[in-house]
Order: sequence, then C-alpha cells, then structure tokens
Amino acid sequence: MRVGSVTLTGTGVTVVLLPERTVGSCEVRGGAPASRETALLEPTKLIEHVDAIVLTGGSAFGLATADGVMSALATLDRGFRSSAGPVPIVPTAAIFDLVASGGTHPTAHDGIAALAAAVSGEPPGWGRVGAGTGATVGKWHGAAHAAPGGMGTASVQVGDATVGAIAVVNAIGDVIASDGTVIAGSSAGPDVDGFPDPPLGPGENTTLVAVITDATCTKVECQLLAQSAHDGLARSLYPVATRYDGDIAFALATGMTHAHFDRLRLGVSQAVADGVRAAVA
Repeated sequence: MRVGSVTLTGTGVTVVLLPERTVGSCEVRGGAPASRETALLEPTKLIEHVDAIVLTGGSAFGLATADGVMSALATLDRGFRSSAGPVPIVPTAAIFDLVASGGTHPTAHDGIAALAAAVSGEPPGWGRVGAGTGATVGKWHGAAHAAPGGMGTASVQVGDATVGAIAVVNAIGDVIASDGTVIAGSSAGPDVDGFPDPPLGPGENTTLVAVITDATCTKVECQLLAQSAHDGLARSLYPVATRYDGDIAFALATGMTHAHFDRLRLGVSQAVADGVRAAVA
C-alpha cells in the first residue's frame, strides 16, 4: 500500500494505491456525503477488489480527481477485467473545503499527480497536506470558532497482522482525547450553545477514513471493519456523524496474513481514533 498527495491552496487530494486483489467495503454514516462508487462496495454487489481509494477536497467538484486516477491506472493495466479492457475500481470521497480554498478544487490532473506520487514512494506528509489541507474542526458552535483540522495516520498490531488508518478530519465536532478532554475544537466557550439557529449548512463538514490491513478478510468482513472504524470516530470526535457531516469509512484487506477477526475489529477502532487525534497533533 502506498500513499501520495497533492497539496494546493486551501485544498488537495490524497490517493491510496492498493495491491492487486485487495478486498474492500465501506460504511457511510454522515448525513451529507460527497462520494463515488460507495454503493459498489456493499457486500451484495458484484465487485470485491479495489485498486485505489481517493480522499479529496473540493466537495462534489473534487470527485473529478477519480477520473484522472482511473485513466492512469488503466494505462498500468489495473482494474476489473471487462470485455473492453480493465476498468479501475476507485471509490472516492470528498470533504467540503471550498471556503478555505476560495472555491478552488482539485481536478483530474491533480488526481494523476497524487497517484504518481504514490507510485514513486515519496513520503506523503501528514497534517494540513493533501486532502487535509483545508480541513477544520470544532464548527458545531459556529464556523467562526473553528480550529484547524488535517490528515493523520496511525497503526496497531493485531497478532501477525497490521492495521493502518488514514483519517482526513474536517469534522463539525471537536477532536477529543481518550479521557474526553478537547485536543482541538471550538473556541466558543461553555456559554455558547451548539448548533446555532439558523442551522449550519449541510455538507460542509466530513471526516473520511481509509483503514488498510494485511489480514485476510471477505467483503462482508471488510464492511464490519468499516463499522468498527466508525466506532473509532465516535471515540475521538464529539459530536460525530451529524446530518451536517459526510462521514465515510473505507476498509481494505490485502490478504497477506491472518488475524483473529474480533481482535482485528478492536484494532481498527483504536487505529482510527489514534489517526484522528494525530491529524491535529
């Protein structure tokens, strides 16, 4: 698994390039997602294998980054084998950062560049880079009281298996420590009510997570891992998965080793919570 990013002014895109025959699924819990190919990852759907995951800024405009990633992967002969040639499977999700970027959004060209960075193996960087460039948190008392968000990563060991998590944290809520204290969040203070009236605009907040393990999992098990990833969000964000968020968790398994599945789910929750906190560290 390799990660590559392109950082623009107030926005960016991050591509997670996966080994061939990686199994994947996802779970969408936020009320306002901007996404592409997430329905394909439902366990009842035909396709099991995923070539890359794209995490991007630019709201729905940023989903165009997947066009570039798909075209570049096709030239590498990656994708679902159809009668017309390979069709790369590239699920994509976006955060809303159009205010931070002044309306600029990543394009298909930026998707190609991020994939090239992943292929090259250059360090992707963390914090306010790539898809996390324009991210903010702590907006549930009003956007004027927001704090910087970002992109973080963490990993845990589960027996012989490794679980890694990448989190793009643009949450309406605060990032909280394991004891409930606020690490990064609203500066409004205790006397200001949350969720101002009129309400916040839908779709302007989102936390995106990609969990990757080298354990062997079925597509159904990957969806259960994605559910556990949302448990990690609930441990590290407050409030979480509101109707104003577009929270999505992808779970991918490369099948290189084996692990006790229930322990693996616990490891996913921990890795995600740690990754969210690392995004604002």
